[in-house]
Amino acid sequence: MRVGVAIELSGRPGWLVEGWRYEQIRSQAQLAEELGFDRVVAEDALSLPAADHPTVSAWESVVVLAGLAEATATIGVGHSVINAPYRNPGHLASIALTLDEVSGGRYTLGIGAGNTPDEDYERFGIAADQRYSRLVDTVTIVRDLLRHGHADHDGEHAAARGAELVLRGRREEGPPLVIAAGGPRMQRAAARFADEWNWWVPPFADPADLRPRLAEVGRACDEVGRDPSTLRRSLDVYLPVGPIGWDRGRDGDPPTTGPAETAELTRAYAGLGIAEVRYYLPRRGITPQQRMSDLTDLGAVVPLLHGA
Repeated sequence: MRVGVAIELSGRPGWLVEGWRYEQIRSQAQLAEELGFDRVVAEDALSLPAADHPTVSAWESVVVLAGLAEATATIGVGHSVINAPYRNPGHLASIALTLDEVSGGRYTLGIGAGNTPDEDYERFGIAADQRYSRLVDTVTIVRDLLRHGHADHDGEHAAARGAELVLRGRREEGPPLVIAAGGPRMQRAAARFADEWNWWVPPFADPADLRPRLAEVGRACDEVGRDPSTLRRSLDVYLPVGPIGWDRGRDGDPPTTGPAETAELTRAYAGLGIAEVRYYLPRRGITPQQRMSDLTDLGAVVPLLHGA
């Protein structure tokens, strides 16, 4: 099983991270590479609401990932989910091809329908209606530009008429396309367009709870005439509050889990056909030094899962 880790790009002084700078973000990616993680992924956001403050903001993900690609040598880099409505489809395809080039063929494009309207879309004047049809227009154009270098599509929300991107990245067919899909329509989109389907689970989720969703993904493949075995599956695993041994909450009620328990839980996802997990470290008020320590602790899981 391949194992990845997500790096936070969002925050504000005094919340989540204090003094969070690119140097600390870069150090996390380099440490993840040293620890043997297969991939580092980054979020894509402008600003998001927080419980105790109107917003938090995030560093621009494309710029950061280009820096991380240059700062590392072997670890895969990618967007956990890039928000499709932020960018024109042709621009998004060019970004993906360029990141594939800069990373030496290590980039993966994860894409999703985007945030809900009450997050950053309304504030920045970004259209948030008809998210499914907007995504289909986007991925139709992006996929054709990545795979073939040209696209012709006249959609309701986006169009490409004789569009060409003649510069190719390190892979002639372009980087892998991952679609995050929870509902039936989005799953059909993943089955039609994507190399990989992705979803997420909360802390301490029972792997058995994922079976119905995976069955839906299989049915979506059948509906579009695709062999389900050709659609790779990955999962974002959100870890509980606290470092290893993580506890279930700040009150410390149920038992703690360490690397062995976390690996055992993750193997159960592998048994369901999940090819890759990407861990999300707990969101809590921390220093960059504490985040590096948490990442080091989490790294003990990697050798337990490689070969699973």
